[in-house]
Amino acid sequence: MSLSVSLQALTDYDRTRVQDALHLLLEPLGGMSSFVKSGQNVLIKPNMLAGKSPEKAVTTHPEIVRQVILMAQSAGGHISVGDSPGLGKPESVARKCGILDVIEETGVHFAPFEESVPITLETGTFHHLEVAREALEADVIINLPKLKTHQMMGYTGAVKNLFGLVVGMRKVRLHLQAGTDKAFFALMLLELAERFPPALSIMDAVTAMEGNGPGNGDPVHIGALLASTTPIALDTIATTMVNLPEQKVWTQRVARESGREGVSNNEINLQGADLSALATTNFRPAKNSDVNFGLPTPIKNLLKNAITAQPYITSECKKCGHCVTHCPPEAMTIDEHGVQIDYGRCIRCFCCQELCPHGAIITQQGALLRLAEFIQGKRDNNDKP
Repeated sequence: MSLSVSLQALTDYDRTRVQDALHLLLEPLGGMSSFVKSGQNVLIKPNMLAGKSPEKAVTTHPEIVRQVILMAQSAGGHISVGDSPGLGKPESVARKCGILDVIEETGVHFAPFEESVPITLETGTFHHLEVAREALEADVIINLPKLKTHQMMGYTGAVKNLFGLVVGMRKVRLHLQAGTDKAFFALMLLELAERFPPALSIMDAVTAMEGNGPGNGDPVHIGALLASTTPIALDTIATTMVNLPEQKVWTQRVARESGREGVSNNEINLQGADLSALATTNFRPAKNSDVNFGLPTPIKNLLKNAITAQPYITSECKKCGHCVTHCPPEAMTIDEHGVQIDYGRCIRCFCCQELCPHGAIITQQGALLRLAEFIQGKRDNNDKP
């Protein structure tokens, strides 16, 4: 089966250039009218992780959101825009990242994802989830991810962005359920994306995020928009574009291991711009956070601190307590000396690092993990022609 991904170059977020690029992007896929029909309820789901300004590259740029709204309105859709942020109240986050202004200017409905509804999945591993009511009521979901690194999953894109359909602290329960098993968490993300398949995913990769993502990494210019009806296929092209190996991206790894379509480039019909013209080899990934060496579980548990990475509190900490409040296993406390972490209870989900509003939590790799990464780097250099 041929899966289509469309790719277009876009140098910046100038309104006219965004409008033109989006029309070119969707043309090979049939245009917005192929996805939105008159009278349909359309939920647009951007990335609104936290209330940071657009130039920080933490959230989908508001100009992308604006133009997608206008295109969906022209197709006759009744539009809502919503997400469940990781940190902060939805309205405050949407205002700070510029998306609420766009919602108000275009006259569409803001969906703060306040009501959660339990659902049953008939197939797969995760049989019970709770999601925003708006996701259940939408005729069409348009997914607007941002290309970013992610400390736990390696990368956040089209598949991972749909985790925002899970409301508030219910995300914490899923982190606890997965524990330190990244493959298990990635499987949940894939099954969620299959239960709520977006009619269309459009990725903002004009300015992406590298390094310490998804909340405190560094903005990096890529200059691209991507679109597809298949989130996995879109993520395959995006990670190829920034040279992120599949083994570093857990949703991609698990998708391949479970036989899902769209993981291989040869399955994908790439249309639009030349991928090689937009590709980069300098994109800086998130730090590796574990290596298992094929060890038996008892030994892995014994060497947990040496073969994994762990969050580390720096002197930038303001003792605001956000990390303590949002720690799924409640492994963090705060006292007169600052934030303390019980690494025995820590599940290495890096929610604290992701949500710290001050960028005060970094990833500290264990000794054996650092050694393994050093050796792999040497091998990669030796393999270069």
